[in-house]
Amino acid sequence: MDKTHRTLPRTRLVNQDRRSGVNILIKGSSSGYWRDPYHLLLTLEWFPFLALIAVSYVLTNALFALLYLAGGDCIENARPGSLADTFFFSVQTMASIGYGAMYPRTDYANVLVAIEALAGLTGLSMATGLMFARFSRPTARVLFSQVAVVAPYNGVPTLMFRAANERRNQILEAQMGVSLVRNEITAEGYFMRRFYDLKLVRSQTSIFSLTWTVMHKIDESSPLCGFTVESLDEAEAEIVVTLTGLDETVSQTIHARHSYIGSEILWGKSFVDILLRGRDGRRVIDYSRFHDVLPVEISRN
Repeated sequence: MDKTHRTLPRTRLVNQDRRSGVNILIKGSSSGYWRDPYHLLLTLEWFPFLALIAVSYVLTNALFALLYLAGGDCIENARPGSLADTFFFSVQTMASIGYGAMYPRTDYANVLVAIEALAGLTGLSMATGLMFARFSRPTARVLFSQVAVVAPYNGVPTLMFRAANERRNQILEAQMGVSLVRNEITAEGYFMRRFYDLKLVRSQTSIFSLTWTVMHKIDESSPLCGFTVESLDEAEAEIVVTLTGLDETVSQTIHARHSYIGSEILWGKSFVDILLRGRDGRRVIDYSRFHDVLPVEISRN
């Protein structure tokens, strides 16, 4: 690391996109993004993934079609020199359709058919496995409040944000982890990006089915003690949130993440109450006001 402090771009460490990871560019690593094709195919969005499968299918059949053309008149009932006929013969062969109208008439064509049949079976198996892996991969649908607030809780300024399970099931043994990430200069002049764990009033719950207001008291032991909106922005501070738990539907561990930068932490604000009671006496949660806040009095440390 350089001993000279260099101003970093004001970017978020944790992307808000659920399908994205951390917002970091990696240089000089031998393990590039394209060197792990299995992980790439699992993490691609659905449209690019299906488009890649379709393009690969067309290109593979086009390649075999050209190979059939190179063998001359080797396909019975195919028009001589017709790329369309050899292409659709390739499609029939790869998919094991076998209409019977066109069939190989030479040893060269028979060898190509055998190779293509093996390639088709291999490709179908891989595509099926990838599809299953993508569908079976556990995902969380956790809603985080758009902002975090600092408001009094039992007389102590407290950092708060909301989380909610968007699915109509339960996340068992849910655990919440919150860290403060900020820039620091050591006594030796080194620039560092440091992580500090924030102690929560309640960091786990046995059943997470509705909403959860996560709280961290800003007392003398808190890494946030003494910070203001301006100092958080100057230190490029970011509150990184991670949630893990067991999805009761699929009995697999799921993960969710979020982050709040300095401008998304509102001091002297409190969340609007969304837990109401209906006319029939049942509890009602008003998600339309999930992100709403209102001003409160707060004393700064």
